[in-house]
This record gives sequence, C-alpha cells and structure tokens, in this order.
Amino acid sequence: MHFGDGPVAFKGHDPGMRRVFGTPPSLAEVEVLAVQALATIPPPLRKFLQTVVIRVEEFCEPKVEAELDLDSPFDILGLYRGVSLPAKSVFDTPQDVDMILLYRRPILDYWCETGEDLTRVIRHVLIHEAGHHFGLSDEDMARIEDER
Repeated sequence: MHFGDGPVAFKGHDPGMRRVFGTPPSLAEVEVLAVQALATIPPPLRKFLQTVVIRVEEFCEPKVEAELDLDSPFDILGLYRGVSLPAKSVFDTPQDVDMILLYRRPILDYWCETGEDLTRVIRHVLIHEAGHHFGLSDEDMARIEDER
C-alpha cells in the first residue's frame, strides 16, 4: 500500500474497479429498496401481497427475540406477522393487519458479510416471509426466488 500524493493501491487492485463507501441505507431507503424488490416478485404472488403491509424496523422487538429463542437480534432478517391464508376463514374477525417486517440492521449485517446485492437480499426476505403468509414450503419459495 502506498499513502503518498497518489491514489492508494492494494495488492491485486484493479484500477478500473471503483468502489464507493458511504453511509448505510436508512430505514426509509431500505423501504424504497423493498418496494423495488417487491416489483420483481412474480405477479401471481405479488397480487396477493397488495393487502400485506411491509414495514422496516431497526431490529425485532425484544419480545420476538425471546419468543423465537434467538441468540441475538441479528439472527432474524424479517418476520411475517398475521394469519397465513391456509389458516384463515371467511368467518374469522380480523384481529390485526397482515404485515411483513424487515429488520434493517440484521439485513445490512448479512449484506456486508455475504457481499450479495442488497436488493436481492431484501427480495429474498420478502419472498420468504410472503411464503409464510401463503403457507408455502421452502422448495416453493426457492422456485419463486429463481423466477424473474
């Protein structure tokens, strides 16, 4: 490495590669990314998500962490809160709105650790949590994730 008047060079550095480091996306920016990711989910699944609220929070609530017996709030990227469609009845009185919660800090931590595209990570979490809403299997969710 050279810290002179010129650019910093790293061993194996590609001079054509440009990386920009800045502040991590805010709650609002992650919400925008979630809306963009939602637009890429296949229409048959996406049309049923129109009534599901998507909310971004920093972390899960301590109560959720305890209920799920998590070692750390970083252990969960998202959560579906509501009654899955297979468990709903037309005779049920709605108790609360169906919601997908995205947890910003754990998602950003995962993004930094894996180097995956952030929008792709958010899309993965949305599909996984939407899958819980529909009662889908992990195989079904993986197949949907592969669709564009």
